[in-house]
Amino acid sequence: MKRFLKRLSLCLLLLCVLGAVLYWFRAPIMQGVATAWIVDDPLTNADVIVVLGGGPSTRPFEAARLYHQHWAPRILVMQPRADSTTELGLTKRESELLKQILVRQEVPEAAVLIAADEVMSTYEEALAMRNWVATNRIQTAIVVTDVFHARRARWVFRKQLRPTGVRVLVRALPVREYTTENWWQREQGIAALQSEILKHGYYRMKY
Repeated sequence: MKRFLKRLSLCLLLLCVLGAVLYWFRAPIMQGVATAWIVDDPLTNADVIVVLGGGPSTRPFEAARLYHQHWAPRILVMQPRADSTTELGLTKRESELLKQILVRQEVPEAAVLIAADEVMSTYEEALAMRNWVATNRIQTAIVVTDVFHARRARWVFRKQLRPTGVRVLVRALPVREYTTENWWQREQGIAALQSEILKHGYYRMKY
């Protein structure tokens, strides 16, 4: 009995020490988790920059910046399916809003294209891109999206576009609500990473 209690006490002591170490080094550990999850490809000259749905406060602005840096001559905007307020004429379609932002950022209107297929998910965006590629000869595409979403987006886009021979590069953007240094201190950051881990696993199993 004494030996059992001694071992139990030792285990509890080790757990306390481990907990203290994890707490003390929580910031670099959490930053390392984010760094390990995020993928961000080195860019090369491409044929098109792809702006995924969502993130109107960041994605189109980065796409415009990349366009002005001459990474690609065209920008393809995905077309999320219209919601009820858009159908009532109360709000703009997201694709139109993104295009308007790009034009306001001095991207020529002729250089901004809108995908024909309506989409509701990253998987459907990859399919829409594949359909667009079928009638537009390109070799390389830069996909612009958020930091935690980048891994799933790159996986599904590369898988769906592999038969076309198109090379997919992903540009991972920071968001306004959190950074890789403080994501674990923000509710939005914790929710975003948890959601992406689950969705990435789901995509791997389903697609």
